[in-house]
Amino acid sequence: MSYAIQHLKETAEIVAKIDPADCEKCVLEIAGVRARGGRLFILGVGGSAANASHAVNDFRKIAGVECYAPTDNVSELTARTNDEGWASVFVEWLRGSRLTNRDAILILSVGGGNLEKNVSPNLVTALQFAKQVGARVIGIVGKDGGYTARVADACVIVPTVNPNNVTPHSEAFQAVVWHLFVSHPDLKMNQTKWESVAAKP
Repeated sequence: MSYAIQHLKETAEIVAKIDPADCEKCVLEIAGVRARGGRLFILGVGGSAANASHAVNDFRKIAGVECYAPTDNVSELTARTNDEGWASVFVEWLRGSRLTNRDAILILSVGGGNLEKNVSPNLVTALQFAKQVGARVIGIVGKDGGYTARVADACVIVPTVNPNNVTPHSEAFQAVVWHLFVSHPDLKMNQTKWESVAAKP
């Protein structure tokens, strides 16, 4: 079997194993944020940070949700890393944004954060702060979901079908799942450009 066949086979297995009920629960949470005039903050590191930036665009433009990603502000992120340390960059950004119980955070992560293993401690401290202020917590994570899955109000876990491909599948499926969210009739407010052009006679 070629690697391309293997990778695509694994992708199909993941699609079949993702729980649609978890997706619906996340959509419900995000619709609630929009209905009460709250904001959605999307947090991720590495490839997940790039996904967060893309997702912010989609939630704002397609779903009409006020949405932000701390990693879009490189100057602030690097200043906080330099002056205060990496572990606190997200929690201090959320404090500065006056996170409240009307808001929610969406974690995009392969492992979901783990303080014991010192993996993404910045996500864990942000999650702890979110719970303190009563903000809702949503996740799209891989593996067993880590700390995110333990504390989330709604969470989609990308199942592991090959331990050697946890990261590429987790990060790829973040995009699949958030696109499901913004395309969902309970969230979608604005037609995407290509579909609107194609629909014209």
